[in-house]
Amino acid sequence: MAYTFMGYPRPDGKYGVRNLVAVIPSVVCANDVAQAICRQVQGTIGYFHHQGCCQLPLDLKRVTDVLSHLGQSPNVGAALIVSLGCEGTDHQRIYEEIKATGKPVEIIHIQELGGTSRSIQAGIDAAQRLVQEISGIQRVPADISNLVMSIKCGGSDTTSGMASNCVIGYVADKLVDLGATVVFGETTEFLGGEHILARRAVGGEDGPVGQKIYQIVDEMEKRAMSVGEDMRGGQPTPGNIAGGLSSIEEKSLGAIVKSGHRPIQGVLEYCDKVTDQKGLWIKDAPGREPEILTGMAATGAQVMMFSTGRGAPQGFPSMPVIKICGNPNTYERMQWDMDLNAGRILTGEKSIDEVGEEAFQMLLDTLNGRMTKNEALSYFGSVDIFCLGPVI
Repeated sequence: MAYTFMGYPRPDGKYGVRNLVAVIPSVVCANDVAQAICRQVQGTIGYFHHQGCCQLPLDLKRVTDVLSHLGQSPNVGAALIVSLGCEGTDHQRIYEEIKATGKPVEIIHIQELGGTSRSIQAGIDAAQRLVQEISGIQRVPADISNLVMSIKCGGSDTTSGMASNCVIGYVADKLVDLGATVVFGETTEFLGGEHILARRAVGGEDGPVGQKIYQIVDEMEKRAMSVGEDMRGGQPTPGNIAGGLSSIEEKSLGAIVKSGHRPIQGVLEYCDKVTDQKGLWIKDAPGREPEILTGMAATGAQVMMFSTGRGAPQGFPSMPVIKICGNPNTYERMQWDMDLNAGRILTGEKSIDEVGEEAFQMLLDTLNGRMTKNEALSYFGSVDIFCLGPVI
């Protein structure tokens, strides 16, 4: 059976499931101006991060790459870059790379414009122009193979690995079989299960993809050890432990279930975006929501499926986040934040396949414009970029 969704066509051949103007501060110092612009102009969203200055060169490049890729997201129809003027990120490169996709893009410089009030006014005028310019774009049918879906789990408990992660794994397998792209990450939650993932790699455990999986887990552990800490002091989290997860290995075995069963095609770095990759991919990313959701949106994912047991309500400004809840008690308490109750698997009301089909239909509805609960609540303000070095 062929599946399609109604997407916004972009000049670079991609299809968005939202049609937004992204207001992109190139540095933390420009956040307040960017926030003021977004408050005034409907149809805009902002990426209010905390990076962009007094960082090592490799991190300034990472921040530049991520902001550029966020602006290139299919869900972004146009972009306004808000530059302070003396930041460490390359705001001109961000502008040029977004412009190269064919999207409308403008840039303002706070220092050149004469300060905050003048920049807010200039930004409001620019954002209004951009919103009006893209407002007439109509949705058109797009094959499901044009979809990039990211997946994550957070606020996990014992029900995550038994219900909600299984449901997402079902949807992931179905999408891969339909020719779409699925990206999962959370390298910290591969620990203890990395051998299982490596065996699923194209070329086998000893091939380049399998060895790369081992490498990113080893590097993640060494980053913690470099400051004299064992990451097991922070993973599992106190909430995970209270929810019945006894060790990082137990958490990992439940977490990797959400990737389904298909072969792993390769490993993307945190800043990488999907170009023509299809199938199932890993992104080397941390587990904390503000950083991994940003990284997944920068990948070019139009949507995310997010598994939770204890109840993680937040989303992302430009990427709808569908919350699949594995714990029926949590769903009952937090039903205005959770999109789908996978806990019915544990109560015996539904099978994994049955809830998986419900989740797939909810995915299609979301692609076609139905808001997720975190979108309807505007619960998507936590954005940040994963950096490697210290602030200096």
